[in-house]
Amino acid sequence: MNKRRITLLASCVLLPLIALATYAAVTRINPNSQHAVGEQLDELNGVAIYYNGGVNTVQGRNLSQDGYNLGLRYQCVEFVKRYYFERHGHRMPDTYGHAKDFFDPTLSDGSLNAKRAMLQFRNGSAEQPQAEDLLVFAPSLLNRFGHVAIIASVGTETLQIAQQNPGPFGSSREDLGLTQREGHWYLEQSRVLGWLRLQPADELTVRPATKEQLNTY
Repeated sequence: MNKRRITLLASCVLLPLIALATYAAVTRINPNSQHAVGEQLDELNGVAIYYNGGVNTVQGRNLSQDGYNLGLRYQCVEFVKRYYFERHGHRMPDTYGHAKDFFDPTLSDGSLNAKRAMLQFRNGSAEQPQAEDLLVFAPSLLNRFGHVAIIASVGTETLQIAQQNPGPFGSSREDLGLTQREGHWYLEQSRVLGWLRLQPADELTVRPATKEQLNTY
C-alpha cells in the first residue's frame, strides 16, 4: 500500500473522530452570553425551566430530599421528571434512561408503560394529545439521546410544548402542527414518537410533593 493510500485511509479514520471530539467539546460550553447555566428562563404550571448552555452540559444529578432521581441538571429529562414530581407527586419506577428510552416501541397503543407508570400513545393514535402529556422525540444525527418535553397547551391545528435544553439559542416554547386524519391524531414532526400520560388514578390518589421533599436551586 503506497503512502498516498495510507494517508487517505488515516484521514478517513481520523477526521470523523476529530469531528466527534470537537462536537463533544463545543456542546459542553455556553456560547450564549445572554444567559447563565442554571438561570430560570420559563415555568410551566409553577415548575421552573432552566437554561443549560451547550446541549451536553451537565451540572450534576438532581435528587429529591428523599433520594428520588430527577435526572441530570439541566437536561430535558430532568425537567419532565421534576415537572411530574413537583406538580403531581409522580415517581417513575425506572428513574434512569435517556430521553429516547421514555418511549417503548414494543407496546401497543394506549397500553401502560410500566417503566414510567404512564399510559403510552403512538404518534398517529386515536387518542388526542392533551396538555400535560409527556412528548417523546426520536434521536437525530446530532442528538443520539432523543428529546422529551411537556405539552403546555393544545389547539385545533397546533400544540405548544414546554422544554428544557433545546440548545443554547433555542426557545423553551415551541409550536408543532397537529392534524386529525381518519380518526387518528398526528403531530407533523417526523421525530415525534408519541406521548405519555398519567393515569387518572394517579391524578386522584397521589399528592404533589411537599417543599421538604424538593431540592432548592
